[in-house]
Amino acid sequence: MSHTTADATLLENYAAGGFLRRLEPGARPALIVIDFVNAYLLEDGPLFGGEGIRAAHRGAIELLGAARRAAIPVFHTNLSYQSGGRDGGILYRKVGALACFAQDAPDPRFGAFVAGLEPAPGESVITKQYASAFFATTLASTLSFLRIDTLLIAGVSTSGCVRATAVDCCQHGFVPLVVRDAVGDRAPGPHAANLFDLQAKYAEVLSLAAALEYLERIRAADRA
Repeated sequence: MSHTTADATLLENYAAGGFLRRLEPGARPALIVIDFVNAYLLEDGPLFGGEGIRAAHRGAIELLGAARRAAIPVFHTNLSYQSGGRDGGILYRKVGALACFAQDAPDPRFGAFVAGLEPAPGESVITKQYASAFFATTLASTLSFLRIDTLLIAGVSTSGCVRATAVDCCQHGFVPLVVRDAVGDRAPGPHAANLFDLQAKYAEVLSLAAALEYLERIRAADRA
């Protein structure tokens, strides 16, 4: 069976089960850039992901620029743990690489935001300890206060914090728009599989070009 036939069969199977419906973006979006810190981009970083992360870095820079031009709210997340990781619980115990974000980590470079994606004045920084940007943070209440209805999602990694954030975004009542070209993972398999599953069940996965067009429409509407 060819890949094309296999893919078509899979899509038919999901569609028959009631998946793959479309979500319409709203008129009041925000952007969140998840965990884009040096640990993922520096070659000696414990979470270095190679070209998949480099490509997402380029896409996220372009997306962030468009979000700023459209004057929508922007959020950034990072990770930080107490010495020894006691506030990271089971996740910290499971993922040894997270030790680079502890307050007593030997190399502070890894927790710094990557070049081109540093938070600007007025943009929110959410420091978290777990995968989802919504878990044990003020993100949901802040989005509600700002009357946001749609959340554009960029960052790393697709199979981890991006996925967890997108699922929680859906569960909190905001439309998740995962920008395919602005999220990345350390391997193409998990990246593709998680994007497929997010599109099927929880989110809209869209290209960078489509996200830029959407932001331009928002910008034009605000100028009108």
